[in-house]
Parts: sequence; C-alpha cells; structure tokens
Amino acid sequence: MREIFNKKSNTNIIIAGIFALIVGMGVARFAFTSLLPSMLENRIDISFAGVLASINYFGYLLGAIFAIFLKTVKQKVLFFRIGLFLSISTTIILGLNTNDFLWISSRFIAGFGSAMLMVIGSSLVMSRLDFKDKTKAMGIHFSGIGFSMVVTDIVSRSVLNYFDWQSSWIILTVLAVFLSSYSFYILDEEKSINFVKIKTKAFKFDSFVFVLIFSYFTVGVGFVVQATFLPDIINSIKGLEGFGSNSWLLAGIAGIPSCIIWMRLAYKFGSSNIILVCMFLLIISILIPTFTNSLYLNLLSAFLYGATFIALVALFLNLGGKIASSNPVFLMGALTSSYGIGQISAPLYSVALIDKYKNYDMSLYITAFILFLGAVVLYFNKNKEKKYASN
Repeated sequence: MREIFNKKSNTNIIIAGIFALIVGMGVARFAFTSLLPSMLENRIDISFAGVLASINYFGYLLGAIFAIFLKTVKQKVLFFRIGLFLSISTTIILGLNTNDFLWISSRFIAGFGSAMLMVIGSSLVMSRLDFKDKTKAMGIHFSGIGFSMVVTDIVSRSVLNYFDWQSSWIILTVLAVFLSSYSFYILDEEKSINFVKIKTKAFKFDSFVFVLIFSYFTVGVGFVVQATFLPDIINSIKGLEGFGSNSWLLAGIAGIPSCIIWMRLAYKFGSSNIILVCMFLLIISILIPTFTNSLYLNLLSAFLYGATFIALVALFLNLGGKIASSNPVFLMGALTSSYGIGQISAPLYSVALIDKYKNYDMSLYITAFILFLGAVVLYFNKNKEKKYASN
C-alpha cells in the first residue's frame, strides 16, 4: 500500500497524470459531448451548444497561453492544483442550475482549468519521469485522454439509465474529487524529486517550430467538430438514429491504446512521419459521414477519429517537449495555444453552416480541407525534425 503513495515511482507519476487528464479532459471537457444528445432534447439547442463549446475552448486557449509564462516548479504545481479545483467546481455548476450566464461562465473557466491539467500537468509528468527517452512513457500518459472519454461516457450513460443529465454532472463531480486527490498528492513540488535535471540545448524558434504550430492549429480544427458534435452527427444520419453515444464510446476505446502504439512507431520511424499518417487517417474519418449512411463505415469513422486525434495530441506535445526540452511547458503552451485557436473557430463556422445547410456535410468538408493544408505544410518540412534527434 505504501508503494502506491511513493512520489518517486514512475508508475505512480503516470497514474497521477492519467487521473488529471480524466478530470481535465474528461470531466471538464468531453463529458459535455457525451451528454450533448440528452441536453439537446431537454436543455439547449445546437447553436447554444456551439457557443458553449467555443467558450470552453477559448478558456482553454487562454490557459495554454498563461502556462507559457509560468517559470518555476512552485508556480506550475500551484496552477496545476488550481486547475483541479476549477475543473471540479465548474462541473457541479452544470448539475445544479440552468442559468445561461452561469453555464457560459462555467464552461469558460472549465476550459482554463483543463489547460492547467493538460499543459502543465503533462509537463510536470514529463519532467518527473526518470527515463532517458520518455517518448514511450508519455504515450502511456496521453492514453489518459482516451480513458477520459471512456470513463466519463460510461459514468454519464450509466447515470442516464436511471436519472437525468443534471445527475450525471453531479456524479462526475464526485468522480473528479476522488481522482484529483491522488494527482494533487503525487504531483507536488517536493525538492528531492527529479525535476528537469538533464542538461539540454537551448530552445530556439525556427521555421520547423512554426510549421509545427501551424499544423497543430489545423489539427485543432480537425479535432473539434467531431469532439463537439460526433454523437449528433451520427444520430443525424438517416438510419443511424440512436447510435451516436456508441460512436463516442468507440472513439474513446480506440484512443486508449492509440497513444502507446503511435508513440512507439514515432520512436522508430520519426514523429513527423507518424503525425502525417495520423492526419490523413483523421481526414478520412471526418469525410466518411458525408458520403455514406453505412453503420459499419460510420463506426469506423468514430474508431479512426479516436485512434488518431488523441495520438496527434501526444505526438505534437511530445515532439514539442523534446525540441524545447530545457523548458517543455513553453513550447507545449505555444502548440496548445495554436490548437486552441483552431478549436474556437471550428464550432462557430460549423454552427453557421449547419444552420444554412441543415446538415453537417459542408462543415466536415471545410474541416477536412483545413487539416489537409496542415498535412501538406508538414510534409514538405518533415526532414527538419532530424536536427532534434539528439535532444
């Protein structure tokens, strides 16, 4: 039992990081997608759902930018813990009231809290892990994004079988409190633990860094339409009504091992090459619902989505951490900021196009095209990654 609370254990550090991702990415973000069909029936319309999604991503963007300027371990741990508190407190609000202003405010603050747990939490985990090459271990850590989808979806749907969507938010809050307590304890600022003691090369912004930032922006666009609307996209296809929740669960299940698998491939074949493969698979995932109502192909779309978008987060942030290894939170924050800009814009143009065309097709076409541009730019610059191989 004592080993479970050993703050120097690599295993415990990874578990604490995964728990933080379940709280920050699952409870404070993805649970909204899981509960969206129920809330669309009983609480909100699609336009307000888009506004709530964008405001959540805007909070996430500001949090990512804010994280860039945190310099000391003490500051990082403090705001990591603040992120835990914000993720919990903003979730309970959704279960206790139906005031539009409070919902908008809580989703904005929840986004900020999510960034604290995603950006700062991941940088703390990367800094504390005692491995020479942390690529594989960080793949395990980022599998927490898949776990966050699966765990929150199972909890939400289980509660909905007996109660309403408000009760789901309350139970999710209880879950967040339980998981946060372990992350709070393990990821502290204890001086004896190894925080970034490996000497590294100084980080410089160069053309490849800007390519990564742009490509990750397009991935943010590619991620967010399905992240916000996937269950409703599937439910809106003739003959697939009611399968939306299953598609989201499948995406989460696919995401759990995806980081580990893709990160291992990145270790062998190079991060940029594997990022490109994932981007093109994500494009296919986005386009499938536009040309078929086949259940199996649309479930394949959900599977490919989960198997790629989570891995892309891990691949980009891990590569950013390696490039700026002397201060990983800086480039992780810059990358996440560009991702956040993509997340903010996509739900807004999606809602406008959905209102105009009465379906998701045009929104998905534009999203796939933007992601394609990011892949093309990265493809013509991917060889520049080699100079960071020794980092």
